[in-house]
Amino acid sequence: MLRRLLWFVLAVLGGLVLAVAVNTLRHGSRQLDVPPAPPLAVDESAAAARLSQAIRARTMSSHEDATLNADQFQQLHAQLLADYPKAHAAMQREFVGGLSLLYTWKGTDPSLAPIVLMAHQDVVPVAPGTEGDWAEQPFAGTVKDGFVWGRGAWDDKANLIAQMETMELLAASGFAPRRTIHLAFGADEEVGGERGAKQIAALLKSRGERLDFVIDEGLLITEGVMPGLDKPAALVGIAEKGYLSVVMKVSATPGHSSMPPPKGQSAIAMMSAAMKRLDDRQLPGGIRGVAREMFETIAPEMGGFNRVALSNLWLFGPVVQKQLEAKASTNAMLRTTTALTMAHAGNKDNVLPGRAEGTVNFRLLPGDSASAVMGHVHDEAKAAMGDAKFELVALPGGSEASKVSPTQSASYQLINRTVREVFPGTLVAPGLMIGATDSRHFEGISDHIYRFSPVRAKPEDLARFHGTNERISAANLAELIRFYHRLVSQAAGPGA
Repeated sequence: MLRRLLWFVLAVLGGLVLAVAVNTLRHGSRQLDVPPAPPLAVDESAAAARLSQAIRARTMSSHEDATLNADQFQQLHAQLLADYPKAHAAMQREFVGGLSLLYTWKGTDPSLAPIVLMAHQDVVPVAPGTEGDWAEQPFAGTVKDGFVWGRGAWDDKANLIAQMETMELLAASGFAPRRTIHLAFGADEEVGGERGAKQIAALLKSRGERLDFVIDEGLLITEGVMPGLDKPAALVGIAEKGYLSVVMKVSATPGHSSMPPPKGQSAIAMMSAAMKRLDDRQLPGGIRGVAREMFETIAPEMGGFNRVALSNLWLFGPVVQKQLEAKASTNAMLRTTTALTMAHAGNKDNVLPGRAEGTVNFRLLPGDSASAVMGHVHDEAKAAMGDAKFELVALPGGSEASKVSPTQSASYQLINRTVREVFPGTLVAPGLMIGATDSRHFEGISDHIYRFSPVRAKPEDLARFHGTNERISAANLAELIRFYHRLVSQAAGPGA
């Protein structure tokens, strides 16, 4: 009997090993096999100088004041007009919402749906007190050691300048688009895009436009960021997470600190218990949706156990998920995240406050709704505080998670092919944008919205985003121009 059981176990293990091996080999590469794009001459130093000048415009936006730094935005507008005369002769320029720009290059075939290339003019401020930490002055636009340095060099003036450089090159060559091309340059992306991208999308909708595709800033070409992957990987965002901040307001009887209530019944104690419960009992995660498609696309390009595990998530899924959840950046791809961000209570050290407030920020995974998350917060707070009085308020500025744009569409495949042509040897896979972009405002007029910046980034570069020593290499800026030139030529040219 024991021998039979042993043979049975060995047979099961052998079958399992065979199934894993076959499944691993069955998952072949999904990468497009395309030749490199024809060479395109780009004046790298001239483009870098124009980006440098754009950085010197201190285009910081404000929630409250739509006219803040208006002179700096106007300085940038004047530069674009002076630097790209042929592009401006070919395109119509409109101001939307005050400082945002909409360019239109009319196509010769009105039956073809337009495309939109997006970038934003505004930048985030430099954190006070950190100016001295920069290797170069943040608004000097210094070109040094092969890099253009400064706030906006990466986010997002490189994309803006590259797109204008592309239009100038195309116009100079006599290009006549069959499909209408729009450039949408919002002036308030960093504060929500309500005055810029949202109004641009509404304007296009009012004109009856339905867009073929939209491409905006987003995921990058990373090198050495993804464990087990030796080649550069371009992740194209096919969706972005939603945004919801919830304020929990807890009431209790105020009083003197010399006579505190029973343990756990003060406003601060009850709020703290509810906040801790929310932190401990986060919304469920899983390797599904966009994350699953990304890993299934990348798996065949990996080596060793990484390839085996990602090719057999039916078996190794729990192990892989546990590893991904241990790192903040990958955990964010798997779930609606919960972040305790603010707490306020009391105004004197010897007074028990009658009210305590805590704010929790959620980034919603596609498939999760704001209403469901609000229900989760209510249930967990109720479980933590029992019959205590509390109120939940959703802060303004929230948004649902975006729809998921298809990867089988002609537009995604065009972006995929263009990356492979302009960046030979680079892997392409769909990904999830965990931050918000202006492109979300265009969901009403396009089903094909993609978030991708052809910016190269190594692990040490990621902290530069919204951080210190933001920069982009002049060589990479030239690659951005080649990418947009190739993309527009294929999407709107004679063969469109």
